[in-house]
Amino acid sequence: MKPGKENSEDVSKFRPISLLNTRGEVLEKLLINRINHHVFAHDIMNKNQYGFTPQRSTTDATMAVKGFVEEGLAAGEIRVLISLDVKGAFDAARWPSILNGLKAYNCPKILYNLSKSYFGQRSAVLSFNNVSIKRKVTKGSPQGSYCGPRYWNILYNSLLNIQFTKSSKAVAFADDLILAVRKETIRAAENISNFEMSKITAWSRNNKINFNEDKSKVIKSRKRKENKEINIYLNKPLQQVSTIKYLGIVIDNKFKFSEHISSRKK
Repeated sequence: MKPGKENSEDVSKFRPISLLNTRGEVLEKLLINRINHHVFAHDIMNKNQYGFTPQRSTTDATMAVKGFVEEGLAAGEIRVLISLDVKGAFDAARWPSILNGLKAYNCPKILYNLSKSYFGQRSAVLSFNNVSIKRKVTKGSPQGSYCGPRYWNILYNSLLNIQFTKSSKAVAFADDLILAVRKETIRAAENISNFEMSKITAWSRNNKINFNEDKSKVIKSRKRKENKEINIYLNKPLQQVSTIKYLGIVIDNKFKFSEHISSRKK
């Protein structure tokens, strides 16, 4: 079960681990290591992806967001953070989108074809209380697989490569995405935020990846004489909150760490 959901009866809160045979795991590791070598040797991965990349951590991702926000603070700008939650995450990764990414990055043909074969004719079997159910699998990657997180990065790279404005910065750790926006006024920040969100929405539609509107949140900085609400949309208006939790760190609308420190004392 997901942490804090131990008493839930919602099946989406369960985290089943797939049992993969040893030969399959060895093949996965060899395959994805060769793909990673190609990706990093040719500097293909977007610098704003911090998950499952060499010598990068959650701390690096958080500091990237913090640095962008502090630049806005020094310039006296309104700062907005939009935290986007992906429905299903790795389970929702479409294989055609991953293969399109490999092709776009000029992945060696043998690795592309092996990946295509890896995705083909897959099925999952659930055995419980002497009952066995088999289903065809058409997307996503097994929980516990070696390939899953790395294939996800290839898919998500196209989102991070979107041409955002200079007033915006998208930072990801695997599927955890923050869109940060800086602008002189609340209305300008709102307009830029919605402009950037329209690009992300178009990407999600093209790749059939859904963001959870109820779990995606917005926080903005306070500024004298402009204590107005901000209306940012992801199909519907996103909830504006005073704190968000990103990669285990609580960020408040003053963009300080006092709320995080208080939460760690409890």
